[in-house]
Amino acid sequence: MDADPDRTRRLTAAAADALAAMREGADDGALHRVADEVGGAGDSHTDARELMLILFRECSGMVGALGSGGTIPVKMQVYDDDGHEVPIDEADPPVRTAVRTLLAEVHGDTESAKAQLDIALREADPAEMATLMAQALRWTLRLSEECLSRDLPVPAWITRG
Repeated sequence: MDADPDRTRRLTAAAADALAAMREGADDGALHRVADEVGGAGDSHTDARELMLILFRECSGMVGALGSGGTIPVKMQVYDDDGHEVPIDEADPPVRTAVRTLLAEVHGDTESAKAQLDIALREADPAEMATLMAQALRWTLRLSEECLSRDLPVPAWITRG
């Protein structure tokens, strides 16, 4: 995690605002809130990566909780635009990156998660980055809802708003 606690607080607040917007059905508004925060930073690449790492780290924790601390496997599925399941390697690039990043976090390999995001930040076009950010936000929202429905813990900043 970034050593700057102010950056972490700022990015967590931006993520919380974006999740609140998504909860209200304003996906575009959520992405604009994140883009405003990340784009206004001196190092937007690092901020974008760190914000997504915050989200994927929380997703990883919730996947662990849903999987009873690792005793019950949690299946990840990827679907195409027609609703058919596809292998991860056949998914759109931002979805592949999201899955690989989450899997790295689930397995405690934050360095690999960072590497996945760094590659995406270097090579993806803005639309793909928006899709990757939206995927991280959606998973955080959906996993938190599932955890709450099962009375599992969810960080307060994710559920505020």
